[in-house]
Amino acid sequence: MATSIVGVDIGSSMLRAVEVADAGSSRPTMLRYFQVPLPAGAVSSGEVIEPNTVAAALRQLWSNGGFKSRKVVLGVGNQRVLARDLSVPKMSLARIRESLPFEVQEMLPIPVADALLDFYPIAEVAGENGPMVRGLLIAAVKAAVLANVNTTELAGLTTTDVDLIPFALSRVLISRPQVAGTVALVDIGGSTTSVVIAIDGVPQFMRVIATGGDDITEALSAISTPETEPPEDVKQRLGLATGPVAAADKRAVETIYKVASEQLTSLRNTINYFVNTRPIDAVHKILVSGGGAQLGGLPEALAEITGLTVEVADPFSTVALGRGLSLEELHRNGSEFAVALGLALGRAA
Repeated sequence: MATSIVGVDIGSSMLRAVEVADAGSSRPTMLRYFQVPLPAGAVSSGEVIEPNTVAAALRQLWSNGGFKSRKVVLGVGNQRVLARDLSVPKMSLARIRESLPFEVQEMLPIPVADALLDFYPIAEVAGENGPMVRGLLIAAVKAAVLANVNTTELAGLTTTDVDLIPFALSRVLISRPQVAGTVALVDIGGSTTSVVIAIDGVPQFMRVIATGGDDITEALSAISTPETEPPEDVKQRLGLATGPVAAADKRAVETIYKVASEQLTSLRNTINYFVNTRPIDAVHKILVSGGGAQLGGLPEALAEITGLTVEVADPFSTVALGRGLSLEELHRNGSEFAVALGLALGRAA
């Protein structure tokens, strides 16, 4: 009998979940997906602020979405997650993880006791005193992670794993599809944007930027009135307009461009930082995903500012679809479910 697990993406304004059967097989099956809105303030940058409110939303998500499994994988990936290059003497991964609290205190902005630490090995390299393992140190604020885990327990769910959201995205959009070469994955969420740069499917670099699609909506809210079109609708209607602009929309277009320009510049600078530190590993393509990436004209603007090819990533190329699921429907809004799908597929890792 096929076993299934649910990846849960806790966003600032939406809960999204994807249930996958046989995550460890060569072609897992996506069984169902669903989302429910969250009240404002219940979650901030992926951290649960109101556990009872979010637990109630999770119960609604399970009921309305028809999810069968109560085993879940959660993601972490806000600006309070740190990822840094780290090289350590060659030893087993278990021993490396045990040694982290003694090795990394000076690299952290918080006490080691307040952090959850992990190490993601990339390659073995030669060191002055013998072989070394080069990888990424991952550190997350413990209280924030535990708050999310405790909230799922309130909803009657069991958290079997907590995964890094940028790695979950890399898994489903780069590693499993076997995208070759040096590729930057940019996922634009509501309040954060994550950047992962991978070489032949192996993540080498990660940053979480504290801006997202909601920044544009909030900027539009500041210039709107109760009588005008809702800011989110204005954003989706106008996007990064390139044609003639009606006089009534001029201020909104200027606002969208101002915020988006700052975000695009930050993305360009992040990619350039990697390239400048690793000149032999030039990025040749950018993949974009997430709700914020659906802003009209954004892929084209990112391509223009970086000088790189930009493609909208397809999360569903390596999974089978269960009964009743439509690939056409998924491609219309499915990019928003890439995180949850990647989290569920992490059970195969």
